[in-house]
Amino acid sequence: MIALAELGHIALIMALVISLMQASLPVMPSKWGVSALAPPLQLGAMWLVFASFASLLYSFIVSDFSVSLVAQHSHSAKPLIYKISGTWGNHEGSLLLWIVILVLFGGIFAMTSKLVEARLRLLTLAVQGLVSAAFLAFSLFTSNPFERMADAPLEGRGLNPILQDVGLALHPPMLYLGYVGLSLAFSLAVAALIKGQVDKSWARLMRPWVLSAWSALTAGIALGSWWAYYELGWGGWWFWDPVENASLMPWLAATALMHSVIVVEKRNQLKSWTVLLAIMAFSLSLVGTFIVRSGLLTSVHSFASDPSRGVFILVILLIAIGIPLMLYAWRGPQLASASDASMVSRDTALIFNNIILVIAAAIVLIGTFYPLALELFANLRITVGPPYFDATFNPIMALGLVGMVLGPLAVWRKGSLPRARFVIITGGAGAVGATMFGVGMTAHYSAAAIAGLGLCGWLGFGMLADIQRQLKLHQTGRMGRLRMLGLPIWGMWLGHIGMAVFLMGALGDGLAKSEAVVRAMPGDVIKLDDRQYRFVGISQNQGPNYGTVTANLTLETLDGAFIAELAPEKRFYPAERQTTTEAAIRAHISGDDYAVLGDGDDEMGYSLRLYHKPLVSWIWGGALIMAMGGMLAFMGRRRLKDLGGVNG
Repeated sequence: MIALAELGHIALIMALVISLMQASLPVMPSKWGVSALAPPLQLGAMWLVFASFASLLYSFIVSDFSVSLVAQHSHSAKPLIYKISGTWGNHEGSLLLWIVILVLFGGIFAMTSKLVEARLRLLTLAVQGLVSAAFLAFSLFTSNPFERMADAPLEGRGLNPILQDVGLALHPPMLYLGYVGLSLAFSLAVAALIKGQVDKSWARLMRPWVLSAWSALTAGIALGSWWAYYELGWGGWWFWDPVENASLMPWLAATALMHSVIVVEKRNQLKSWTVLLAIMAFSLSLVGTFIVRSGLLTSVHSFASDPSRGVFILVILLIAIGIPLMLYAWRGPQLASASDASMVSRDTALIFNNIILVIAAAIVLIGTFYPLALELFANLRITVGPPYFDATFNPIMALGLVGMVLGPLAVWRKGSLPRARFVIITGGAGAVGATMFGVGMTAHYSAAAIAGLGLCGWLGFGMLADIQRQLKLHQTGRMGRLRMLGLPIWGMWLGHIGMAVFLMGALGDGLAKSEAVVRAMPGDVIKLDDRQYRFVGISQNQGPNYGTVTANLTLETLDGAFIAELAPEKRFYPAERQTTTEAAIRAHISGDDYAVLGDGDDEMGYSLRLYHKPLVSWIWGGALIMAMGGMLAFMGRRRLKDLGGVNG
């Protein structure tokens, strides 16, 4: 055990050396056979980083408090799952996890790209190696996870209690799969610029990596939102926090990239723009890393880091953005091609989609960095929150939702929408019906809410009509049509339907939620809409590494019929000397009942916050459906024949 941390450290150093060798291969003489060296070097770096991470993970599992990181972020009394998640519940460990996923994607590419043209493969792996080397240097020189303590403590300080949760144990790995997965699209884009060639075969190679990264990023964002909803006790699912925005920006850029690469693959158009989007998407992932780790802000799910680390990341960011953009300025115009598509065509619809998503990403970028810049340069503090995004982000995304139904109806290049009447009429009827239903359900609504309901109905019913149009479910022989369609079209349908489900959940929670904030004594009954909470009493319990004060509530109908028991808690963690709030949630497809226990005592009463949140679980259901759609399209594209034609 004594030497294990040192072995992990040595493995990281060796991985850095190998990654630098890998990055330098394109400038070596071709007679040395450098093309054949790139995959083994990538795989060597991958296994070394895996070994390094495994040694750190073992140190957390066995509570080796001689390792400074373990002493600062773990405790022997923690459950095993939180000892494991504690490995990445800090800056140094999460950075190492980032590198693990970075070399994993490079390794998978090295193993699956045997049919890719040799020069493109070499350049892609070289760029991937350079990115890996930059982050390995960041880890080794500013954020070494294997530092030893001269005098090891008998016990660790523990992990931040709000991070001791299954949702947050899964959230960072999934989010990093999305963030770091975009590095392969970035490497392919830079390699194509260096090579000066972007064509349909390059797009076929690019698309599965974009789809897999987008799906993981969608799931990662949803997991973070779900965690914030039930763990923080605020009752909300999105707060426009800068760290939340840091994941939304690359998601928007990746969504645009996912659509634009289709145009390159099908029509050999938008080549220059697609390369730029690939650079932007990964650059925005690095921007998110900079926000979280630079010390610019303090958030419930950011890492408190010293400014020197922020400077190192800023240098990586400037190089990763600056050099590719200079290369793009030089080579990008050579990739441009004249368009022969009419205004009413799928080509134009996808261009419109890209414009909408890029503008939306720019809006989020401005809303995130403007307050930080104002504080930095003018020493003024302002908050940019929901009013700004409601007035700017929501309207532009509404235009995109309209196009999500019309785009798939168009054909490539030609100016027509064949057989679109049924879909448009059905979508319009759905929009009217959803609006009327929503207005009838609540007396409090705004023009924006009415528009949102209409969009939800338009998108949901429009996509169902498109499925009916293509499958003709009322006719015989539909099984043959099912086989003919292929997985990508099913992935598109699932992705768009998932957006409709997500929107329905967001509107249900936003328009019809109800709330009661009271100070109650045991025995009190609190009414909320068509239900009531009976405050039975307070109990104290002991968890594996915490103590609780629990409010015992009975949820009933207004006539006293039992619905469910809810037990919100206040938890105290002795090792960390911190208290957390644990919401009690009765999740149901029609809506959640949500209870939070605040401060109080037997003399003054206890503070309770009670919510009813209609359809809120549809938010995460919709995100899951979207991620499944992306993976379905990925499985339909990640076939050997898709790679066989990549000859550069």
